[in-house]
Amino acid sequence: MTDILCIVGARPNFMKIAPVMKAFVAAGISARLVHTGQHYDAAMNEQFFADLGIPHPDINLEVGSGSHAVQTAEIMRRFEPVLLQEKPAAILVVGDVNSTIACALVASKLGVAVIHVEAGLRSYDRSMPEEINRVLTDQISDLLFITEKDAAHNLAREGVDGARVHFVGNVMIDTLHHNLPHAVPASATLGADMARSYGVLTLHRPSNVDDRDTLAGLLETVAMIAADLPIAFPLHPRTRASIERSGLQAWLEKPGIRVLPPLGYLEMLGLMKDARIVLTDSGGIQEETTALGVPCLTLRHNTERPATVDEGTNTVVGTDRKAILVAAEAVLNGGGKAGRIPEYWDGRAAVRIAAILLQWLDGRNYAVA
Repeated sequence: MTDILCIVGARPNFMKIAPVMKAFVAAGISARLVHTGQHYDAAMNEQFFADLGIPHPDINLEVGSGSHAVQTAEIMRRFEPVLLQEKPAAILVVGDVNSTIACALVASKLGVAVIHVEAGLRSYDRSMPEEINRVLTDQISDLLFITEKDAAHNLAREGVDGARVHFVGNVMIDTLHHNLPHAVPASATLGADMARSYGVLTLHRPSNVDDRDTLAGLLETVAMIAADLPIAFPLHPRTRASIERSGLQAWLEKPGIRVLPPLGYLEMLGLMKDARIVLTDSGGIQEETTALGVPCLTLRHNTERPATVDEGTNTVVGTDRKAILVAAEAVLNGGGKAGRIPEYWDGRAAVRIAAILLQWLDGRNYAVA
C-alpha cells in the first residue's frame, strides 16, 4: 500500500512538492506522485522537474486547460479511478490551484484522508478563485500544515479543529534554500550591463491582466519606473495574450523594459536574488523575496501572506499609480523595508511535515516502509 499519494498540477505546486518528496524518502514514507496536467506546457514542466530534482510523476492525468468548472470536473473524473486503484492512506495536496480542491473532494468523498500543505492562508477576497479553493480544501482536510501563525487564527475562525493544524514553516523556502547555490546568475539572463542594477516585474492575475484599463495602467506605471531603473519582465503566456488582444504591445518597447520568455526556476531565482526591487502579483514571489531580503511591491489590494508584510520585505500597493510610484521611489532612494525572516522559514519545513506524518501513519496502523 502507498502511504501518501502526492498531487501536483500547476508550476507553483512543483516548488512546494520537491522538498516534501525528498523528506518522505529520507523518512521511509512510501509516496507516489500524481501530476494532473493542469499546467500542460511540456517544455516548462520538464525544465521545472529537472531544476528542482523532482522525480517524474508516477501518474499523469493530462487534463490540460479549460474553464474553472470544466478543469476541476475533469480532474475529479480522471483522479477517482486512480485513487480507487492506489488505495493510499492519504493524499497530500499543496497550495490553492484547481487540482488541490478537485483531488481533495474526490478523496474526501471516498473516505481517504486529505493532507493540505500551505493551509489557512486567506486574502478574504472571494473574487479570487484561489481563495475559494483554499477555504473549501481546508474544510475537508484531516491534517493541515501552515506556513505562518496567522493561518492558525484563520482556521480557528472557520471552525477547524486546532488539533489537526500544525505550524511547520514554508516548504517554498525549503526549495529556495536548497537551490540558491545553483541559481543562474542574473548576468547570464540579462547580460552583464543590465545585471548591475535592475528590477523585476511579474504579472499574471486575471484581475490585473484581463481588464484592459488595469493592464494598461500597470504597464504605463512600470514604464515610468523603467526610465530610472531597467525592468526585467518575464512574460506569462496569459499576460502576453492579453497585451496583444488589447493592442498594448507598444508599452513593451519602452526604454528600460526588457521582455523575457517564461523562465525556469533557477533562472528566476537568480534574477530575484540580485534585484533592487520586485513588482509582482504572485503569492509565491512575495514569500521568496522576503526570504531573499529583496524589497517587493505587491500589485494587488490584498495578500493572503501577511507575514511577508508584517515581518518581511513586502508592501501591498494595489494598482494605483501614485501608490506604486511612491513606494518604488522609497525603495530606490532608501533601500526599502529591511524585514526579517519569519519563524520556521529555515529550510526544514518538509522535515517537520515528514516527522508528523510518521506519527500520524503509525497511529492509524499503516505500515511505513
